[in-house]
Amino acid sequence: MKSDLPGRTFAFSERIVRLCLALESDSSVAATLMRQLLRSGTSIGANVEEAQASESKRDFVHKYSIAAKEARETHYWLRLLAKTEVVSPSRLEPLIAEASELIAILTTICKKNR
Repeated sequence: MKSDLPGRTFAFSERIVRLCLALESDSSVAATLMRQLLRSGTSIGANVEEAQASESKRDFVHKYSIAAKEARETHYWLRLLAKTEVVSPSRLEPLIAEASELIAILTTICKKNR
């Protein structure tokens, strides 16, 4: 059975990019937080994509481990943006939920392949 994870993480990255584009702000605090979110949120899919061409099982686990760490960081930035109301918490709920699911999936894949 082929995994839909590369497509799912790409779609998540797209949602992060669209959120950051929509929320470009003159506030230096908001801009800094958005840059952090953009970096970590798009890195998840990039690392999953790299893992698809891994050279070994160890390399595969390494790439997925990085993706899991980036998912955790993204989850942090999303929660911070919601808590500080830089972005409406209701707007971020679906992204926070998806980040949580990605963390669980990526962590499980890493554990099963170690």
